[in-house]
Amino acid sequence: MKRRFVALALTAPFLLGACGTEPSEAPVAGKTAQTQAEVETQNVKSVSEITAGSTFNDTDVMFLQMLVDNQEQGQEMVRIAVERAQRQDVIDMAKAVDLTQADEITMMKNWLTEWGKPTKLDKRESLHADHGGLPSTGDDEIASLKKVKKADFETAFLNLFLAHQHNAIEFAALELDKGGNEQARAYAERVKQSRADQVQQMLKLLNG
Repeated sequence: MKRRFVALALTAPFLLGACGTEPSEAPVAGKTAQTQAEVETQNVKSVSEITAGSTFNDTDVMFLQMLVDNQEQGQEMVRIAVERAQRQDVIDMAKAVDLTQADEITMMKNWLTEWGKPTKLDKRESLHADHGGLPSTGDDEIASLKKVKKADFETAFLNLFLAHQHNAIEFAALELDKGGNEQARAYAERVKQSRADQVQQMLKLLNG
């Protein structure tokens, strides 16, 4: 399916931690104290060291499985961008995403293992269909990034990766609506904010 996006001139800066590795420090309306999940997150050296606890539901598991898949696809895409992009700002963004999402993938797989659940999807399409048809990026779309003319690569990559990161926002919204694990919900909130920032930055890059 082809996706079209309007390139808007937005000014959100790209941060190396924008993939959710660092917890958001932005105040939340109505919040008077930190949750235990946030306290624990701040007391570890790396996001991959965070443990999830033993309480979880099916939505927590589905959220992590889909996001692991999403981020492994994302790593494939940004590594292609590092090799093929010509603009340094696009290359820098791709490298930052690769670094921070690697830490997140380790964390999510650790949580799923703690819960005795598979870390890898057997059938991406089936899982998404079973949970409301949530979107995913097709393998053929990713493969097309290796074939597109180099002059057209950055536009193709940014449009596809923008849509890909928007998918992660939808996964996070589902977790925030129906998830039960405190750490998973706190992580979903960080994903929602960080991917929204990335979407704004990529729109700026498209307009640049």
